[in-house]
Amino acid sequence: MKKSFLLLLMIVGLMLTNCAKRGTITGGDKDTIAPVLKVSLPKNYTTHFKDKIIKLSFDEYVKLKDINKQLIISPPLEKAPRILPLNASKTVSVEFLEDLQPNTTYNLNFGQSIQDFNEGNAYKDFKYVFSTGAFIDSLQVLGSVSDALLKQKDKDLSIMLYEVDEKYQDSLVYKQNPRYITNAADTSGVFKIENIKAGKYRLIGLKDENKNHRFDPKSDKIGFLNMPIDLPTQETFDLRLFKEVAPFKAYKPVQNSGASAVLAYEGSPKEVQIELKKNKEIYPHKVSKIVGKDSLILWFKPIKLQKSEVDSLEIALKIGTYHQNFTFKIRSQKTDSLKISPVQAKFLGLNENISLICNLPLAKIDERMIKITTKDTTNLVPFKIIYDELNLNLQLEFKKEPLTKYNLKIASGALLDFFEHSNKKPLLYEFETKNISDYGNLRLDLENVKQYPVIVELTDKNGVVQQSKIVDKAGTINFDLIKPELYTLRIIYDENKNGVWDTGNYLQKKQPEEVIYFPKNIDIRANWDVQQSFILKK
Repeated sequence: MKKSFLLLLMIVGLMLTNCAKRGTITGGDKDTIAPVLKVSLPKNYTTHFKDKIIKLSFDEYVKLKDINKQLIISPPLEKAPRILPLNASKTVSVEFLEDLQPNTTYNLNFGQSIQDFNEGNAYKDFKYVFSTGAFIDSLQVLGSVSDALLKQKDKDLSIMLYEVDEKYQDSLVYKQNPRYITNAADTSGVFKIENIKAGKYRLIGLKDENKNHRFDPKSDKIGFLNMPIDLPTQETFDLRLFKEVAPFKAYKPVQNSGASAVLAYEGSPKEVQIELKKNKEIYPHKVSKIVGKDSLILWFKPIKLQKSEVDSLEIALKIGTYHQNFTFKIRSQKTDSLKISPVQAKFLGLNENISLICNLPLAKIDERMIKITTKDTTNLVPFKIIYDELNLNLQLEFKKEPLTKYNLKIASGALLDFFEHSNKKPLLYEFETKNISDYGNLRLDLENVKQYPVIVELTDKNGVVQQSKIVDKAGTINFDLIKPELYTLRIIYDENKNGVWDTGNYLQKKQPEEVIYFPKNIDIRANWDVQQSFILKK
């Protein structure tokens, strides 16, 4: 009896111990199922649509994410519809705040904006289509869009169709919504515009920075076909996006320091002529550019003023047929002193020049007071000076030997700036070169070149050009002494033979110059010669 009773107590104790053990409550597998649309009122693909509100009912609570960005309505509406709910609900409603066009098929593409409330599973690419007329238009346009110059593609591009009828003008793209619109949301650039009626259309691609369905040349990239397209068609279309170069326009200058003013502009300042006057007399000045900004710095001789005094200068600008005059007031301010900064920190490429950046424009460079020697000798290395005043860049060009250390000495007073201040102290810099075996070489053969000249460029992973050659005839192209890394290779058909890539212009129906990329990266390795053929598309 005692043994049986003890055994019973042990069993009960074990049961109580197991019951007391802590455990983790699991909620089962994660929900990966998207919401299901149960009812739409009116029904999807309704004709003779006369309602003001569309209601979509789902099988679970949903939320709206980035609805203003995701929802694409074609044709676009002047007033954005009111879309509810703001919080979780099983019903989504779209209320139109304007009268819809008669006999028109509307396409509402919700993208991935409708998601279940808990896990965010999207009801992907849902489209609600209806017609205010007797039938649903069913034609479509397929194609792709890419950047005209850069290899990487933009996201969130607008693809638009303008109906070419008796009222059509090319200027409509600046001031009127298109007839149809869709969105190339990812970087593939592939697009499809659906539910289009038969007719003739102008096809436009847009990087629409302002999200207003209209072309703003100051901010937007555009791509277009030279000729309208006729629907129906089985063709697919390729658009190349480019940023137009705006006509030159200058804005009122603002004093920057005691002897300089900043002049903002649009367009290209390359050929601008600037005349500075004081009391109708020509006043000495220099012009440079602010790196990375559309602004010029106008440097002028200091005017002696008391702290409370104000004077003024007159500026006359001219570029082509553009003329602009400004008068701006100047006050007494502190002027800067001359500073020189080397671009290279230590190593100098065998095909690079020593490059020095100045903070002020130079008026005089005394070559006799500048010396380049090898590290352990007094032998002078002959060099050539290249001065770029617009970018305030001073370069020293000379023949470099591998595995050599160089000393650059700029004696006190060798550089005189525009304000007649010189470098007060000697400037000493040390550079060294690497071995030839630390670099690679590329031997490139082009096939199927349809016309010369072409510009051949090697760019780094950020799209910055590292080496470039202008080629005007068939033959092997040699790129020597290349730093080891992955490069992108591109060919530009230089149609106007000016040595640079030229963009397009929409109103002039001018396409950008054609750019063709080699499909793979070029892997340059140290002490290697890469032999590569590039077969261009015919």
